Amino acid sequence: MAASAPHATPHRPATPVLDRIGATGSLLCAIHCAALPVLIALLPSLGLAAWLDDDFEIGFVLFATALGLYSLIRGYQRHGVLRALRLLVPGLAALWLGVLYAPLHGSTVLHAVSMTIGGALVGTAHVLNLRLQNRHDETCCTP
Repeated sequence: MAASAPHATPHRPATPVLDRIGATGSLLCAIHCAALPVLIALLPSLGLAAWLDDDFEIGFVLFATALGLYSLIRGYQRHGVLRALRLLVPGLAALWLGVLYAPLHGSTVLHAVSMTIGGALVGTAHVLNLRLQNRHDETCCTP
């Protein structure tokens, strides 16, 4: 194996658990954001309005960004395929636009659409990264 090949770099394998956590969290976020208009009406009556707080949202997007970049970059170093990162980057951009861009953040529907698309892309990127790593592990001859 040549040392310049992406899958030949010696390091611990990317942790599949991180991709599973990232995929689950991102897809739950997408479901949460798709249901946002209904939740806006229900959560205050249930005493759970803190889940819609701006600080919570920014914290969640920060966590999704850190986890996604770490996990998918490690995965890329292992399998050498850019497809998962190509989903992650626009997904993160949609999430960040949804929480920071005032016209999107101020509109319930546009915010929900942006966050749903972003969460779905990030979650799909994690699932794809996990599959690419599994495929790499099955085809690669490890010492």
